[in-house]
Amino acid sequence: MKFKSWQGCRVFVTGATGIVGSSLVKELLIKGAYVVALIHDGDPQSELYRSGTIQQVSVVNGSLEDFSVLERAINEHEIDTVFHLGAQTIVGAAYRSPLPTFEANIRGTYNLLEACRIHRDLVKRVVIASSDKAYGEIDVLPYTEDLPPLGRHPYDVSKSCTDLIAQSYYYTFGLPVVIARCGNIYGGGDLNWSRIIPGTIRSLFYGDRPIIRSDGTFTRDYVYVKDAVNAYMVMAEALEEKQIQGEAFNFGPKQPRTVLEIVDALRHLMGREDIEPLILNQAKAEIRDQYLSSQKAEQVLGWVPLYSLEKGLGETIKWYKQFLKREK
Repeated sequence: MKFKSWQGCRVFVTGATGIVGSSLVKELLIKGAYVVALIHDGDPQSELYRSGTIQQVSVVNGSLEDFSVLERAINEHEIDTVFHLGAQTIVGAAYRSPLPTFEANIRGTYNLLEACRIHRDLVKRVVIASSDKAYGEIDVLPYTEDLPPLGRHPYDVSKSCTDLIAQSYYYTFGLPVVIARCGNIYGGGDLNWSRIIPGTIRSLFYGDRPIIRSDGTFTRDYVYVKDAVNAYMVMAEALEEKQIQGEAFNFGPKQPRTVLEIVDALRHLMGREDIEPLILNQAKAEIRDQYLSSQKAEQVLGWVPLYSLEKGLGETIKWYKQFLKREK
């Protein structure tokens, strides 16, 4: 059975104020879905608020750690599709204070999946946002989906657990889940300035030296937010097919980059090659090299990234310039 249309679908989105959540909600609304957003802290700086999209969705206030909030949202709004994007996503914050990360990312995942299981008569699709960090630090690169989740540091472990819990709900209870493992997602709307792309753009905009916490040689995949949103939508639509359920899919740009390469690309695109980055070499609890094979997503889902690094960074820079001009 093929997915017909988002028109009239009743969709619950956790993490709706984040960079991906804001863009996903907007795309779902364009396609005619009824969207319910879980909001923990209402951030007026979030693109969900700044764009006015918040006025077009139903809001449920609460946290992932509160099972009753999640169960009520799914039941009262008669949810048929769930996108679980909500998480504590900052590696450094997880290192400094692992307990809140474990609570949000692990307890939050099993609370949500249990609420979906209880209302299995309503819920037809569950998309779980995991991460390439779930694989941990292993010698085999690029990561492929047949590798086990082997996180060691707090954030990585929380994503490994997310994957295992999601798969347990499929294999034990037949819950129609699918797992997305993306590289580092970037784009307009990410206001976590500790991340390399928004932090570097802001530094260059103000004429300051960009800060690199590592030695600059760490390798990552960088996925533009519109490609990530497309990945989540394609996965949800494919869940009509039984062979997709319980599966995990990698999403990456096929060309990993070092941190220094990203900073240099931004310096070039912003015309600020006169400003040298400040390399601190102080990164802790971070994996040195991570990148993904997206071959399975391409072959099974037909997903390929539509944005080159230059095009994605160009759109991102344009967004931040407009945002920072208003901040001055």
